[in-house]
Amino acid sequence: MKRFFFVLLFFISVTDLLAQKNISCLIKTELGNITIELYPEKAPITVANFLKYVDAHLYDSSSFFRSVTLNNQPNNNIKIEVIQGGNVDSIKDFAPIPLETTSQTGLLHLNGIISMARSEPASATSSFFICINNQPSLDFGGLRNPDGQGFAAFGKVIEGMNVVKKIQQLYPTQGQYFKPPVYILTITRN
Repeated sequence: MKRFFFVLLFFISVTDLLAQKNISCLIKTELGNITIELYPEKAPITVANFLKYVDAHLYDSSSFFRSVTLNNQPNNNIKIEVIQGGNVDSIKDFAPIPLETTSQTGLLHLNGIISMARSEPASATSSFFICINNQPSLDFGGLRNPDGQGFAAFGKVIEGMNVVKKIQQLYPTQGQYFKPPVYILTITRN
């Protein structure tokens, strides 16, 4: 019964999101602000998931912890450029969500797109990334992930790409990881 109630509640929130137009959120970092626009009509499950973390303030005091540049992927044939953030304590993570592929949503991994990080399909929880330049290898059928399913794009940076690039250009001290990370002070709905 408890699971049924959770599924029903999630369905209602996704249905409510579908009725809304684009939603914007403000990501305040220690290096500046980034404004993103979310697309609930195209990626309702992924947007609902992201907003659960925003509304529960779980992204507050998290960080951008990883920068993938053309120069720090020596073992990858397919190179990408992204910054990754949203590292919520795993005990606070909500259940993983189904993967809304780019072939379903029509949202491609272009410059400034925000997308959910994942390992396996249907494993995304809180971690997200922002694309620097176009990244077609992250779309459905792309070669970056061996399963070919790509990642779930769900929004776009509309202000603050200069901050995204500033974060990306910091020198990761451990492979692709920042030590210390770039702190996300808050993520809130606008």
